[in-house]
Amino acid sequence: MSNHPPHAVTESLYRDHHNWLKHWLGKKLGCSFQAADLAQDTFVRILGGRQEQLVGLREPRAFLTTIARGLVIDFYRRRTLEQAWLAHLAELPEDEAPSPEQQHILLETLIAVDRLLDGLTPKTRAAWLYSRLDGLSHAEIAAHLQVSVPRVRQYLATAARHCYALRFGVAD
Repeated sequence: MSNHPPHAVTESLYRDHHNWLKHWLGKKLGCSFQAADLAQDTFVRILGGRQEQLVGLREPRAFLTTIARGLVIDFYRRRTLEQAWLAHLAELPEDEAPSPEQQHILLETLIAVDRLLDGLTPKTRAAWLYSRLDGLSHAEIAAHLQVSVPRVRQYLATAARHCYALRFGVAD
């Protein structure tokens, strides 16, 4: 694959490995339809990335599975969030339930927050959520997490740096 322009390498990668990737994902997911979707998403991700990295690719299946594994993790995380959200909605009285449009916006917001907080330690994530969603003071968060107030400040500063780095593409 090394002596071809990047777009030709992408075409070759798709042609030579798409069916294999679909089959591999099908075994992981147990659903051929979802496997087909994630196989396509894998190639969409490749097309959205730097094509030059594909030139000279020695292990195309390892490259594809690395991308696909991340998408599988995202799929399961999203599904878990959706199930928790649906369970919460089922508990609400009918007159308090948000409209379908509001439900969709809220779910997408939950998923975005989950992605934003990915990579933080559980206590750092919890401190941020207690602070931002529940409006707890540093002392209240410290009591919940069984840590000191300075530790809570450290968690919140870490979360802020992490979010800033993700938002502005700055090294964390």
